[in-house]
Amino acid sequence: MKQALGVALLALSLVLSLVLAPAPAAAADGDDEDGPVRFSLATDSERDAWAKPGFRVQLGLVYGQFVGLGGAPSGRLLGPILRLGVRLDEDWSLLASLQYASASQSGGLSGLRFAGTLEPTWHVTRNLSLAVGLGFGGIVEGRTGRPDPDPLPSTLDTSYTFPDASTPVASCSGVGVAGLARVDWMMVLGRRSSTGVALEFDGQWTGCVDDTRRFEPDTAQSIVRRQFWPHVGVTLAWVVAWR
Repeated sequence: MKQALGVALLALSLVLSLVLAPAPAAAADGDDEDGPVRFSLATDSERDAWAKPGFRVQLGLVYGQFVGLGGAPSGRLLGPILRLGVRLDEDWSLLASLQYASASQSGGLSGLRFAGTLEPTWHVTRNLSLAVGLGFGGIVEGRTGRPDPDPLPSTLDTSYTFPDASTPVASCSGVGVAGLARVDWMMVLGRRSSTGVALEFDGQWTGCVDDTRRFEPDTAQSIVRRQFWPHVGVTLAWVVAWR
């Protein structure tokens, strides 16, 4: 009897020890099957991203007027523009522009105007920037309908340079120095793209060369007529930029 009572008391003590035992500590926060909790780093705004250094590409459409000085013919400009460059820091960029525009006007320019310039650019605000550029520019004309001034090619035995552009040659093909000043207003579309407008003032000094397809009798060099055309212009461009 005493032995049975002892076995019963032992079993009861085992049951009570199991029931009253403290529960295991809860798993530490973040030590579950999903791994430790991690907090993401703060990201830059879209406007801040565009102010960071890096490569930039701009593609746009240009429309404007190219005005000849001293008798040089004028024309309307319309064509594409490509800009490539680097954002150096929050305040400065260095861009290179390539422009190809048709130049046309009745009795005036009839052909292609092209230019390439290198342009330091100052970012006044996040939207507004100012640029100046210097490089080359040229004109390539075909048949224009303009009368051919004297001296005519058939009367020349040596190359001739016109004193001015008061009577422009019938067709100009040549290159020279080009410069510009530009104001840009850009609006951010996202972290990778933006768009805006640009107002540009241009200047160009073109050395036109008219090959007569004749040769000097003594030297066998080509006989050409040369004329220098000064131009100023103003254009408005719509551009889309990527970074």
